[in-house]
Parts: sequence; C-alpha cells; structure tokens
Amino acid sequence: MTEDELSKNESETKFESDQDAQIGEEFLLPRDTLLSAGVHIGTRMKTRDMEPFIYRVRPDGLFVLDVKRTDERIRTASKFLARFEKSKVAVAATRLYAHEPVKKYCALTGAIPLIGRFIPGLLTNPQYIHRVDPEIIVVCDPRADSQAIKEASKMGIPIVALCSTDNEFSGVDFVIPTNNKGRRALAVVFWLLARQVLRERGELASDKELQVPIEEFEAKISKDDEES
Repeated sequence: MTEDELSKNESETKFESDQDAQIGEEFLLPRDTLLSAGVHIGTRMKTRDMEPFIYRVRPDGLFVLDVKRTDERIRTASKFLARFEKSKVAVAATRLYAHEPVKKYCALTGAIPLIGRFIPGLLTNPQYIHRVDPEIIVVCDPRADSQAIKEASKMGIPIVALCSTDNEFSGVDFVIPTNNKGRRALAVVFWLLARQVLRERGELASDKELQVPIEEFEAKISKDDEES
C-alpha cells in the first residue's frame, strides 16, 4: 500500500472517530484537510527521539503523529525562518517527492533550493564554485539529507528538519513532526510554511491566502520517474 493510500484510509476511518481526538482545536488548515493529506501518517518504526510526537499506533502497526504538535511546530518554525534574510535560508530536498514542494516554497519565499543529491562541500568547501552560505537550513528528511546536516552542523548553521516517526534528531536544532515521505503531506507542509513565513514577514496579510494552491506544490511524478 502506498503512502497516499495509507493516508486516505487513515483519514476516512479510525482516526477521525477517536473520541479523544483534538476536536474543536484551531489549526492552520482545517484538521480534516491535514488528515486527508496524511500529514499525521508515520511509519512502522519509531525512535526514542520521536516518541513525544506520536499520538498512537494503529492496529496495522503504523505510528500516528499528533497533528496538533505538527501545527504548533510549523507556526514556531515559520516565526524563526522569517527572521532571516531571504537569500540566507536554504532548503535541502533529496527525496523525489520533496523536490516540487521545495521549489515552490523557495520561489515564493526567496530561499535557496538545494534539490537532488547534496554535493559534498556545498556548504564547507570555500573553493567550490557553487558553494552556498546560508544562515539556516531546512531539510526534508534527516536520513536522506544526512550530508546537508553533517555540513551544516560543521559550519554551525541551525537546522530545521521535517521528521517522521523513524527519524533521529542528531544534529537537528528544531523538529517539525510530519509525514516526510508522502507526496500530498509534503505539499501541504511546505504550502503552510510558505504562507506562514510570508505572513510573519508582513508580505501577506494574516487573513489572506497564497495565490498558489496546494495542488501546485504537489510532485507530479510518473511511474518511470518513481522506478528510475
């Protein structure tokens, strides 16, 4: 079963009927929207680091993240990211499904997109012609983006990371607990980050929405791309 199928199944069945779910809470997006995107869907593995962010475990063994914590962390990360100059924020995306969301986020906010394989020395080698010098970096998956974390840590650059239930925090300064593998989930999270950063900067009114819909943040990937 794919991540998208898992997301749909979860949002339509047991999670929404849990009597102790956070009904009535105010979220950045309607709670049902977050659930239908699978933002809360984790993996069948959990680390000790991620235990505080886990809401429950499903009968099929999948760990489920607390969407309230995800919402809170997106708000906090956005406030922090908005403090930096646009050109001093970098976003690393090694995973295929993260490429398009990161491109859209960077196009809207002015951040530097680091898409695909992270070239060793990109942050640390002063002689590398394409070297970048951010003051903060966002990574989509600490495991897939381990080289970015390694170099940012060496350079003393703060690291914000999207973390699922199977991630560890080594080298990470701030965690956003979320499904960091699902196509729709990544689109929603980066759409929210873009909107909130622009609102925090005063470039978008608090009652206004992005002109770019969430659907345009979502990766459009063919079967050939997935198999390559």
